Amino acid sequence: MSSSLRRGALAASAIAFSIASLAACGAGNNSQTLEIKPDNAATSVGAIKVQNATIITQPDPQATGPAVVSATIFNGGSTNQTLQSVTVAGASAPLKLSPAKGQSLTVPAHGSLILGGKGNASAVLATGREAVQNGNVQKVTFTLSSTGPVSLSAYVVPATSYFSGWGPSEIPTASATAAPAPGASASGSGKPHKGGKATASATAGDTASAGDTADTGATPSDSASQSAGN
Repeated sequence: MSSSLRRGALAASAIAFSIASLAACGAGNNSQTLEIKPDNAATSVGAIKVQNATIITQPDPQATGPAVVSATIFNGGSTNQTLQSVTVAGASAPLKLSPAKGQSLTVPAHGSLILGGKGNASAVLATGREAVQNGNVQKVTFTLSSTGPVSLSAYVVPATSYFSGWGPSEIPTASATAAPAPGASASGSGKPHKGGKATASATAGDTASAGDTADTGATPSDSASQSAGN
């Protein structure tokens, strides 16, 4: 092999080695790509890490009512801790904390506690619109029994789209149908109709008799009792 060919082969080998070394560095534990963090509120203090913290308001911008804080609290320590309070900057009082049914507000060692969503613990801000506004970023502080306060800034968003299943469970609704006017009677007429049979008379809350059911033509699948006037 000529000297020029040998020099070319050595140069190609050097380039290949350099590329392989760079690729290995890029795929290692210190890769910059592994340092990219999702766009959500997260922080850690000691053994406690709070992730995905969000303040969620009513889905209707015009509705007044409670807001909630949604978050996941991780405990990397070997001792259980208890979530003692959650506060939002601008609110006059701490949020009302409620554990999931049959559980507690404990953040177990090497485990987590989820706030918000069906079947999970909840943190409810009663003042709602008075304390938070959609689009704002407000300070939220989680206080734990051993670690103490853990604070971070969280976005305020309405309970729509992705957040619809994590928002307030108390959502204002339209009022029920109007109550009957005072003195209105639910009893039927006592006068006989054609055929000589009088219609059944019953006060609201009384149930129809078996004979009345037969007259109305109800099938066996219907309820055994019916409210007067149905």
